Amino acid sequence: MRFLPTEEQRDFARSLDAMLTAAGTPAAIRAWASGDSGPGRALWSRLAEAGVFALAIPDRYEGVGPLPVELATAFVELGRHGVPGPVVETVAVSALLSELARRGEEGPAKRLLPALATGGTIASLSLHRPAERERGAGARADASAVDADRADLLLVVRGEDLLLAPGHLDVHVSQDPARHLARPAPGGELLAAGPAVTAAAAHAHDWAVLATAAQALGVGLTLLDRTVAYAKQRTQFGTSIGSFQAVKHRLADTLLALEFARPLLFGAALTFGSADLAAAKVTAGEAAYAAARTALQIHGAIGYTEELDLSLWLRKARPLRDAWGTPSWCRARVIEAYDRS
Repeated sequence: MRFLPTEEQRDFARSLDAMLTAAGTPAAIRAWASGDSGPGRALWSRLAEAGVFALAIPDRYEGVGPLPVELATAFVELGRHGVPGPVVETVAVSALLSELARRGEEGPAKRLLPALATGGTIASLSLHRPAERERGAGARADASAVDADRADLLLVVRGEDLLLAPGHLDVHVSQDPARHLARPAPGGELLAAGPAVTAAAAHAHDWAVLATAAQALGVGLTLLDRTVAYAKQRTQFGTSIGSFQAVKHRLADTLLALEFARPLLFGAALTFGSADLAAAKVTAGEAAYAAARTALQIHGAIGYTEELDLSLWLRKARPLRDAWGTPSWCRARVIEAYDRS
């Protein structure tokens, strides 16, 4: 499949890039990690004004979607700039409520979607999906919700029940300090129940897979850009290390992996097939993680120091690789689809 973005889509990406560059996201990332969500919420409002959170929501609920290609375009930029907060989870909640409404359960959508579309609500989501149990011995898949401590709205899907959680339990920091994890508190308001909830949760998971893949690709692109710039500046034996064949080959391999992931991502956004989404996710996630390893190797010990902004992206690559579908889960999904065909 040959994918060329429209001029409007390219303009959208450029406008987000310019806005986020001017916003100085590294300071917002550090503030979010330290517990100050003010700069992150200000950034969130600007993204909402640009229409980012309306892309997965139908126009009848103040959205402009569903527009998966535009959402993938936006989330590449969010990844490139390291935007903090449960951006993926907010999209997943929006997709879940939209699909519920399409299946006849319109009450939660009318109540909650407009504030999500306009950026007035930050949301997170916990799904209990048996297919993800590979993550650990006896672990309940997706039992923890990303940034549940910062979210205004925390939804939980348990079987055929959709609940509005009353709060969250103890908060834990992940490998990315700006990515907090917490289990929802027990109980909560029942918003919907039945097979429609299960189907809507699966639909939401697919949107989360797409958004995470795009975010991972963006993270990988920034890691590569910053590493190339550093390789041109750093010298050894009187010459730039970027001129060394070993460094050139490593950077070229990183670029190839990221550029291979790009058409898979946008192809999956076009087809929105489960296997295509899984293929895009594993390819983008692995490429971003490889970019992080390359960046750390070429930068050396300075790469993971707190003072260097690179560290903010280095620590995002691994969590994004595993979020909303580990590599083995994604590969299994692709193989299953191939076997069925």
